Amino acid sequence: MYKTTLLILCVSITFQFTSCKTDHKSNTKKEAPTWADRSLQNAADHYRLLSESVPENEFPTTFSHDTLRTSDSGWWCSGFYPGTLIYLFEGTSDSLFLKTAEKKLTELEKEQYNTTTHDLGFMMFCSFGNAYQLTKNSTYAQVINQASQSISSRYHPTTQTIRSWDPAPWNDKWQYPVIIDNMMNLEMLLWAGKHFNNPEFTQIALSHANTTLKQHFRPDYSSYHVVSYDTISGKVEMKNTDQGFADTSAWARGQAWGLYGYTTMYRYTKNTEYLKHALGIADFIVNHPNLPEDKIPYWDFDAPDIPSAKRDASAAAIIASALLELQQYAPKNEADIYFSTAEQMLKSLSSPKYFANQGELGGFIIKHCVGNMPDNTEVDVPLSYADYYYVEALLRYLNKVKPLQ
Repeated sequence: MYKTTLLILCVSITFQFTSCKTDHKSNTKKEAPTWADRSLQNAADHYRLLSESVPENEFPTTFSHDTLRTSDSGWWCSGFYPGTLIYLFEGTSDSLFLKTAEKKLTELEKEQYNTTTHDLGFMMFCSFGNAYQLTKNSTYAQVINQASQSISSRYHPTTQTIRSWDPAPWNDKWQYPVIIDNMMNLEMLLWAGKHFNNPEFTQIALSHANTTLKQHFRPDYSSYHVVSYDTISGKVEMKNTDQGFADTSAWARGQAWGLYGYTTMYRYTKNTEYLKHALGIADFIVNHPNLPEDKIPYWDFDAPDIPSAKRDASAAAIIASALLELQQYAPKNEADIYFSTAEQMLKSLSSPKYFANQGELGGFIIKHCVGNMPDNTEVDVPLSYADYYYVEALLRYLNKVKPLQ
């Protein structure tokens, strides 16, 4: 169903790419440091190996105990693998990546009708959004349109938010939970609202972002993980964590989602309130006394066993990619700090400490990530979304990626 003419692509691709993406304008490909080029090629070698092991109708999530772990298409991480493949095609022009991605897209497309999850932005926009930007295949755009309709069904006009988790098994704790991660699913709505001239999509994204800005953040711009609302009054009933150290702590990946989310919101809307908020989150992260020298954060900025606490390389990859976009909008002093911090993060992630040897992790790229520390799941392992945002950040750094709007 999804056939792309590779000859046309090879002639016409101008390295303008996909969802949530921006470039560092002062850094050209010709001037790019050799370590970044080499890292991108090594990442491609890893995914050539990984592609040999991924079963049909399954999507890689992690690698642990010498075993590739996969999910079905309904898991929230399913879009990262095809999205990374498309990025690698963008960076290498190796048709293997595009061919493999297209096959996975056919296996993923049914999730456009999934109304049981708020994660459709991750699932469908990091995959089909990337594919549309590359090919301009209108079928991909229609998948995004339907996925946007599906996620819109989770919007509650009283709370003015998109529900994150469905009642079972969460109702024993929260009436209407909304997690900071949900900021990452708004770009799909903003893009679809503009592309299909659908103001409902746009308004849902704006309402969710505005409510989250008011309710999820503390005065220092750190965020709670979970905020639950009363659906009758719309008021907050609880502010908690599910994956962080404590309700009042700063879970590293949560801070990353907030930074990336509000940077993207500013790109689409040019609302200076979103820019101010993104700058505040960025300053909280880059100036935090518990941010290690190599800029790879601990899994929680307030973890009790720092400096022995586990690092979360996935948070670093997300933050690096977000900072590379945000520095384009920031005042010069801040922009220089954001760029240098992102560069250091990428160099650290590209070092032997965090970048897996070929074959070491079955083809995954980045090691030492933390999925859910409190539940002791996916701790100190590679994760598909770490690879995705790492490759995205490399492409931004190498000035090959433009924003999709």
